[in-house]
Amino acid sequence: MIKKENLDKTNAWPFVEAKKMLRERKSLIEKKNKITLQTGYGPSGLPHIGTFGEVARTSMLVNALKQLTDIPTEIITFSDDMDGLRKVPDNIPNQKLLEENLHKPLTDVPDPFKKFESFGEHNNEMLKKFLNNFNFEYTFKSSTTLYKSGFFNSALRTILDNYDGIMKIILPTLGKDRQKTYSPFLPICPKSGHVLEVPVLEIDKSNAKILFDNHGEKLEKSILDGNCKLQWKVDWAMRWYALDVDFEMYGKDLIESAILSTKIIKLIGKNNPSGFAYELFLDEKGEKISKSKGNGITIDQWLEYASPESLSLYMYQNPKRAKKLYKEIVPKAVDEYLDFIEKAKNQSELQLLMNPVWHVHNSEIPKENMIMTFSMLLNLVETSNADNKDLLWKFVKKYKTDISEKDHPIFDKLVGYAIKYFNDVIKLRKKYKKPNNDEKIALEALIKTLDKCNDKMTPEDIQTLIYSTGKENGYSDNLRDWFKLIYEVVFGDENGPRMGFFISFFGVQETKDLILNKIK
Repeated sequence: MIKKENLDKTNAWPFVEAKKMLRERKSLIEKKNKITLQTGYGPSGLPHIGTFGEVARTSMLVNALKQLTDIPTEIITFSDDMDGLRKVPDNIPNQKLLEENLHKPLTDVPDPFKKFESFGEHNNEMLKKFLNNFNFEYTFKSSTTLYKSGFFNSALRTILDNYDGIMKIILPTLGKDRQKTYSPFLPICPKSGHVLEVPVLEIDKSNAKILFDNHGEKLEKSILDGNCKLQWKVDWAMRWYALDVDFEMYGKDLIESAILSTKIIKLIGKNNPSGFAYELFLDEKGEKISKSKGNGITIDQWLEYASPESLSLYMYQNPKRAKKLYKEIVPKAVDEYLDFIEKAKNQSELQLLMNPVWHVHNSEIPKENMIMTFSMLLNLVETSNADNKDLLWKFVKKYKTDISEKDHPIFDKLVGYAIKYFNDVIKLRKKYKKPNNDEKIALEALIKTLDKCNDKMTPEDIQTLIYSTGKENGYSDNLRDWFKLIYEVVFGDENGPRMGFFISFFGVQETKDLILNKIK
């Protein structure tokens, strides 16, 4: 049990947000004796890494709540699958099929993958499968199901009763042309099946019906049982209202929507959930990651190259700072994950609450001793020419005879990840430097220095000799350029491992042969 004084002191963001929510919603939560947290998903494209981030971060907040209160919690993962398909995603097959079904609810659009009843159902199942792989605890809810089952009917009547007030909130935020056609209710066209954005001519509150102009034809429609859906900002507020949501985080691009939805839920009689706006995920060009574009690194790609826990760590860190998500950031994320595990072994309880892996592992931090960094392992993949796990393990055990796979499950997985990542990403961008005459002389001097070394020397002693060699061969004013030369010639990159440690692990003679081979 964590000491209360440490829970009070910690400023780790999941605890900060959990405390804030408990303060803001105290009486409401105590009345219903339940805390409801929501994450949203728009299944107009395949689930992407940002969707995972929202569920992962919300789960971290739930973990913090469990330390602060005994009140039960529930995460609702809500799919807005009744939304109309507005455009065809670039990364989806059978584009013509989707074009023919534009503007229909996603659960009425045929599945281009031909696996499920609809495109919406396909994407929902992909989302659930992914979240289940991470063992997230959540309750999945479908917009289509809740609308058509009548679950939302009472809330929809409340929206209709407050139609004029909602229009006064929304209309000032729209352009003049959009003001003429805007309605909170989007009827489903009985002929085309499209989600219509058309002006409402009359409302019949007592019978829960609207009369609307369908391109010159007057049509009457019930707002209940899935005959209509709500515009996004109104729908969000209605969802908070109907599901009694206490907390929801959302991307920075939805702050304005959250402000309007907050006004609407207060108008219809409830308080808005506690909110948390996170920064967006960007690709290597600094552009927002998009479901339809499929840019940045995908969920599946990350999991081919690194562990789920390293991805969770990346999501934990600095949620209010824009993050670039592309293949080249994976090694750094993995090494930070390993480093935080090592630090945890000597930390106080309060320090542990600030350690990201405490939140990644729901307070159960692994005890495994780390053998080496992921970056170092990637260098070993290259220098050993290992193309499978067994071969790379044999190489590791050649120098670390007292280790076994069963005692190092995290490292065992890293071995497989490193081979895959090296071959898919690093190998393709390697540019080995051909040293000029002066650089070649300096590297030959390094080989002579290694003649004085042996495999029993400490990494620190080897590192000191490498420093001295650089200083004696023209790099006394800039040792960074000395190591850059070694890295570019030996590893084909500007950056590389700490050479003393690499040599002590790889072997002195093997390193001499490696350098000699590169400068021939």
